[in-house]
Amino acid sequence: MEHLHAYWRMEYVKQDKTPSERRPFVDLPKLDNDKENLVLSREAHSFILMNRYPYNAGHLLVLPYREAPHLEDLSDEELLCFTKTTIKAKKLLEKALRPDGFNIGINLGEAAGAGVPRHLHQHIVPRWSGDTNFMPVLGETRVLPQSLAAMWDHLSETLKREF
Repeated sequence: MEHLHAYWRMEYVKQDKTPSERRPFVDLPKLDNDKENLVLSREAHSFILMNRYPYNAGHLLVLPYREAPHLEDLSDEELLCFTKTTIKAKKLLEKALRPDGFNIGINLGEAAGAGVPRHLHQHIVPRWSGDTNFMPVLGETRVLPQSLAAMWDHLSETLKREF
């Protein structure tokens, strides 16, 4: 039998799941080290962040800087920027990774799967034909072909070159 190690998963599994006063999506863009914090791009009212616990390689998040739980809580200017930043993230992944498709969506509320329900965020997940397998279902493990740091480098270079 072969063994697959996903050491990074333990951090997620062991983290405290009780609601806290922490505001990670408000605090992250205020920090200086974008690579360490997985911030890829900063726009006027929103930013692109790599998902620290990705569903698939290249899984990105788009977030408004201001904490808001629902789309209707954003101003027209924030909503437009949020949408344009989502398009930018999708185009970035198209250029950098050449996926066959995307899952793009928002989990609104804890019951819908929102990990941080008080801060709206859009998921942009690149998909490839045949990328589903038994690991997430049976092993509760996702197979990612590249480290987050290496993916950040690749996406960051693509941003500099293409945008």
